[in-house]
Amino acid sequence: MPVVGRFAVKWYSCNFINSCSNLIDHKMDNTEIEFLAEREFISIVPKFNCDKLYLISCEIGPFHVGIPVQVPLWLAINLKQRNECQIQKPAWMDVASLEALKEEEMNSELFIALPSNHFQEVSQILLNQATDDIPQADGIRTLIKDILDIRIAKLRSSVDKFVKLKATYAQLDNLTQMEINSMRNFLTTALDHLRNLDKTERLAEQFASIN
Repeated sequence: MPVVGRFAVKWYSCNFINSCSNLIDHKMDNTEIEFLAEREFISIVPKFNCDKLYLISCEIGPFHVGIPVQVPLWLAINLKQRNECQIQKPAWMDVASLEALKEEEMNSELFIALPSNHFQEVSQILLNQATDDIPQADGIRTLIKDILDIRIAKLRSSVDKFVKLKATYAQLDNLTQMEINSMRNFLTTALDHLRNLDKTERLAEQFASIN
């Protein structure tokens, strides 16, 4: 299958296939994606002692004062709000790592792999709910916004080329769920219009050949 140009998203010109249709059929909203993000594990330093907890999806603990333990993000935020833990930010949430990530994203034609599939949601939740546990929080917030802005510009440019080329299949490499969701409605409408245009052109050609 030939590649149509070199864009931030690799677009291929081919027949519309079921896998692409399935990708965009379910309209997940941002709150659902944030809910999924809150299931990611993060390290905390508890201020209490407690035996192991048995949740529906996993087991966590035991908890001992001052000893780091991995818990889902939603539980970390809940404990933080009750002043029962200190949150340890992910390794990628530091200025040096994010500056390197920003530089790599700027210099790449394609999307680079982010350290988390919920990069935007996890960082926003932590920066909003646990700012005092994150050194250089303002600088981190600015770098994350810069990275997301660069990726959004790439995505918009790629979608514009996609529509102009009348392509009907997209290979989406290294996009997060939130990024895919942000373009879902537009892509659904665009694909429908392209399919209708293709049908109309084929009918016109058939009619012309008969006459």
